[in-house]
Amino acid sequence: MAHVRPWLMTIAIVAVALNLRPALAAIGPLLDMIEADTGASHTLSSLLTALPVFVMGACALGGRWIADRLGERRGVGLGIALVLAACVARLAVHGIDGLLLTAVAAGIGIALVQTLLPSFIKSRFGARAGSVFALYTTGIMGGAAIAAMSASGLATHWGWPAALAAWALTALLALLLWRLAARARTANGTPADAVATAAAPRAFRRNRRAWALLVFFGIGTGAYTLVLAWLPPFYTGLGWSPAAAGFLLGGLTLAEVAAGLAVSAWIGRFPDRRGPLVAVLLLLIAGLLCLITAPAALALPACLLLGVGIGALFPLSLIVALDHIDDPAQAGLLVAFVQGGGYIIASAMPLLAGVLRDRFASLTQAWVVMLAGALVLVALGLRFSPASYRRIGP
Repeated sequence: MAHVRPWLMTIAIVAVALNLRPALAAIGPLLDMIEADTGASHTLSSLLTALPVFVMGACALGGRWIADRLGERRGVGLGIALVLAACVARLAVHGIDGLLLTAVAAGIGIALVQTLLPSFIKSRFGARAGSVFALYTTGIMGGAAIAAMSASGLATHWGWPAALAAWALTALLALLLWRLAARARTANGTPADAVATAAAPRAFRRNRRAWALLVFFGIGTGAYTLVLAWLPPFYTGLGWSPAAAGFLLGGLTLAEVAAGLAVSAWIGRFPDRRGPLVAVLLLLIAGLLCLITAPAALALPACLLLGVGIGALFPLSLIVALDHIDDPAQAGLLVAFVQGGGYIIASAMPLLAGVLRDRFASLTQAWVVMLAGALVLVALGLRFSPASYRRIGP
């Protein structure tokens, strides 16, 4: 079996990444329309974001089992196929129950990719894995930006079901690119699918540092899922049009993309990740304060601060986890553990926001809760010194 060209594999990875968030990101700008047509409450409609995130976490916790039985190449391909199927189904399903089923299907597909692709990247790219991983996470945010900015316009012309289903086209393209690029061997001649089980698993569930990484990723990703689900409805509640609110979320996610690219370019200069971590957390805190104190007047600063903060925090939190282990298979298992529990934590934020909005007719309380979480992240991040990485062990 021939070696694949690195540039082709990188393109395929980015194409796959672009399809890992539209199933969630397109919901927020269309949420008012969906609620009006289905009669769903804010709490129930929040499950369109919370459920797939929860499923992503639950599936990631079974990462070793999935890797053993599917392998990376087939597992990633199956994941993209499930995302494709969920998008197609949304064209025909208009009730809230059916939409929730498609959300679960998309969540399973996304989870397969996010569980298997990190160890694949680490084994394929070696010393360049950090940069490729940052491109992967940047691609995830780029897909979210495009989905958020295009959702309202597509819904205006063809209705919200078609706007949600449109991403089936890009999912199909990503599936074809992946099948082409993944027909290769790793650098040492081992078939790509064999990498995931090359080393024995470690008992991360009994490791305090692994749990700290999990909580850090979970709270940080909670900021992402909260903004993804509720920023557009928050601003439509302030009188903005759905299109304007969608573009605000799109602008925020474009800032996330820029921040992710900056991480890709510069992270190698910071072997001690604590400085960048604290810096981006301060930006996140400032953005949340804008939403709490003057959301209308400070909408653009809030968008920029939140975008850069969240956009840099997402890849940094995973890069820090990867830093703890050199072995690709074990690193993949650690990331699966961190993502699994982390996404379960993160899934609570959109749901909590929906409950608070039903109770108080406002989302300000949700931003305050997230602000408290960001302060916890600062305390956790200061503990991640390179000298402490050895705390991950059997």
